[in-house]
Amino acid sequence: GRAYMKEFGIRPETFARISVKARQHAARNPFAVFRNTVTLEDVMASPKVFDPLTRLQCCPPTCGAAAAILCTEAFARKHGLDTRVAIAAQAMTTDRNSTFDEGDMRKVVGYDMTHAAATQVYERAGIGPGDVDVVELHDCFTANELITYEGLGLTPEGTAEKFILDGDNTYGGRVVTNPSGGLLSKGHPLGATGLAQCAELVWQLRGEAGDRQVAGARLALQHNLGLGGACVVTLYQRQ
Repeated sequence: GRAYMKEFGIRPETFARISVKARQHAARNPFAVFRNTVTLEDVMASPKVFDPLTRLQCCPPTCGAAAAILCTEAFARKHGLDTRVAIAAQAMTTDRNSTFDEGDMRKVVGYDMTHAAATQVYERAGIGPGDVDVVELHDCFTANELITYEGLGLTPEGTAEKFILDGDNTYGGRVVTNPSGGLLSKGHPLGATGLAQCAELVWQLRGEAGDRQVAGARLALQHNLGLGGACVVTLYQRQ
């Protein structure tokens, strides 16, 4: 967060606004850990963890479980399973050996991995980031979510603050990010986190997401990573 602030001159409150958005989304999700909304003042006043991040800008490690059935369309049809959602493209990338020697904190938290994986996915699917309707991304901290907006190409490099202030990351904006509440508010059950993202996006594309439904969602993007490290980006499509 500090490195990004220094390079692009954004305010600490910008990170905090991501937490406010996460709680607003989680309030609609019966599976979320934190369903109470918070104000910008609440987030900024919570105990400092590592400047500029406060406790309400850090994801809670939680217990949880998630499951998915991955099969061919032929198998699904044979057994009467729902075939409305398919994987349109997927890519996995890893860190370079030099990543942790360069001292670039954006690279350390996965910017390069994210950008490379997302670029491959868009090329394979023949789309651009502007075609995506809904995203579940790895928001372990608010700073990570902000940087990931740019890594995924949702907004150009250096413009994430405007993207947030304009409300382009939520309902009524350019793309809905983490309608589940994300790791920040839904919770981060570690090994189950990725499949929980998958489940949320499948529900969105099926029109089964209840109060948090993204209207007319057709393309959904999933981003998950582990530092030091690998990143996986998956594009789901409503058929």
